[in-house]
Amino acid sequence: MSATNPQAVLWDLDGTIIDSEPYWLLSEQRMVEEFGGTWTEADGLALVGSGLTFAATEMQRRGVTLPVEAIVQRMVDEVDAMISDQVPWREGALELIDSIHAAGIPQVIVTMSYRSTAHFIANHVGLFAAVISGEDVTHPKPHPEPYLMGAAAVGADPRLCVALEDSIPGNESAVSAGAVTIAVPLHIAIPDSSKYTTWHTIVGRDVSDIREVFAGAHS
Repeated sequence: MSATNPQAVLWDLDGTIIDSEPYWLLSEQRMVEEFGGTWTEADGLALVGSGLTFAATEMQRRGVTLPVEAIVQRMVDEVDAMISDQVPWREGALELIDSIHAAGIPQVIVTMSYRSTAHFIANHVGLFAAVISGEDVTHPKPHPEPYLMGAAAVGADPRLCVALEDSIPGNESAVSAGAVTIAVPLHIAIPDSSKYTTWHTIVGRDVSDIREVFAGAHS
């Protein structure tokens, strides 16, 4: 393998491969309002990148009286139904995935979404070597465990992987795992930092851009 090729590319899912945040927000709003509370777009966006159990706990604070597990399962079922009806691909994501695959670099989904959502997208695309979901980890993002598991799933050194993330917790997870991290913000701003590279769009990006960032981090 070329010295400028990462051992693997690790992809966040929601907001990075698919623009599913509006689906999660709609599900959250419906449930909180059903129990007499209010849930705004800002409330939903504040949870981007966090684990679903954390979101469920916040919704309980707004009046939802269901157990955490029931809140999570209901959201997952609703979002899965919306995704299966229409996959909201993030513009440029499929093209970049194709380019990385053509270069022979393994790709892994590393997401806090549940297996049903993650595997539906992985199977739809058909190019991912492994999937790490929210049900597979003990510690959700921003803990490094998800990205450490993502690298291990394909026998890669996390320090020799590139991670793409749209959220602050996700960026923190990838950086703390040692991955060369590219922030690709969509619905929320991510502060610039020397700890990662920021791309404000993935449209027009291909594997040469991945190699450039990786080589720069290891120069």
